[in-house]
Amino acid sequence: MRAFVLLCLLHAVVAQGGPYKWRAVEQENPEPGSESICITDSQSCGCCVMQQQIQRMKTFFNMSISEVEAELEKTKNILNNIRSARSAFSVALTNSKDLTCFGPFRDDVLIKYQHVFINLGQGYDVTTGIFTVPRSGVYSLALTVYSDAGAPGNTLAACGSLQVNGRVVAGPSERNMQDQEDSATIVMAIHLHAGDKVSVNLPIGCFLCDDVSHYNTFTGFLLYSTD
Repeated sequence: MRAFVLLCLLHAVVAQGGPYKWRAVEQENPEPGSESICITDSQSCGCCVMQQQIQRMKTFFNMSISEVEAELEKTKNILNNIRSARSAFSVALTNSKDLTCFGPFRDDVLIKYQHVFINLGQGYDVTTGIFTVPRSGVYSLALTVYSDAGAPGNTLAACGSLQVNGRVVAGPSERNMQDQEDSATIVMAIHLHAGDKVSVNLPIGCFLCDDVSHYNTFTGFLLYSTD
């Protein structure tokens, strides 16, 4: 920058007809845009040099801008990958004001959790009760089951089967006749693959009860991707 200012001052001296004269400078490879003015007369050489410097600066800044734009594009791609990798859901059995029970049934029944706290990535489908894994990775899964027998001495059967592609991987259960109400929870980390189906089944004879307090929850989120 200092050299550029000095060249500007020298050019101003020449333009004002000062006592300093410039000898013509022969260039083997003059830069584009400078030939016409450099061959006119010897006093124009200061302007010629300035144009050369300006051309160099333009070239430098154009290269710098291109590098910045390339880095910006890389950053955008990384952010897009991070956004696409986000996956988290948390749902509850119901949002009813009154305590409502689901079951018991004569066969295993897939539980469709209806109240959604979060469904980042839209992996959980409320119409089917199934979470479809969006991308391969290690996931955290948590299941809490709760039930109310209705009266002391009645059989309590709070249970559920956490399944991946129809295979049971965990099954919290609380069956007894000592408690009127009780709950059970499991939390696990598991490696899942893109397209895997995660769901919860209600085993035969079990029943779950829930209301706005959300005693029965099903939660999962991606810890890190392995794609």
